[in-house]
Amino acid sequence: MSRLDSFIRRLLAQRACLEEAARLVADLPGPIVEIGLGNGRTYDHLKELFPDRPIYVFERKPQPHPECMPPSDKLFVGDIARTLPTALARMQRRAALVHADIGCGDPVATARNRRKLARYLPAIVAKGTVIVSDQPIEGRWLSPLPLPHDVEEGRYFLYRCVSFG
Repeated sequence: MSRLDSFIRRLLAQRACLEEAARLVADLPGPIVEIGLGNGRTYDHLKELFPDRPIYVFERKPQPHPECMPPSDKLFVGDIARTLPTALARMQRRAALVHADIGCGDPVATARNRRKLARYLPAIVAKGTVIVSDQPIEGRWLSPLPLPHDVEEGRYFLYRCVSFG
């Protein structure tokens, strides 16, 4: 499969999982969290899916498309090992949905990001929070959810927080 076809499949899976997650958290209170802003495409999509909810964004070095820059009071800049543990004070509520796009093409750095996410994400989630991720996340506090029918296993990941880490 070409890299272009792989990219298209990843984006289709990402959209399908975000839309499924939106359905799953429709009645769950709390803000939305985007970990990994990148160009801002998924942040922009989350704004459409959740027009009435605050969306908090975590990014090491924000450089999105100019129209996709979150407001400064909703943006956490820096490594998630530093920003996630203290984020709840500013967010004021635990997240209903977390989207984590932490893969970076470097297997060692991606594995390090996965470990950080598993360690620090419990600081901002509640029982019932849905987590959508481009990478698998390990933790006894997570239960895998079924993927939308058109998403192949291992392409994207859905979890529900069943307890605190």
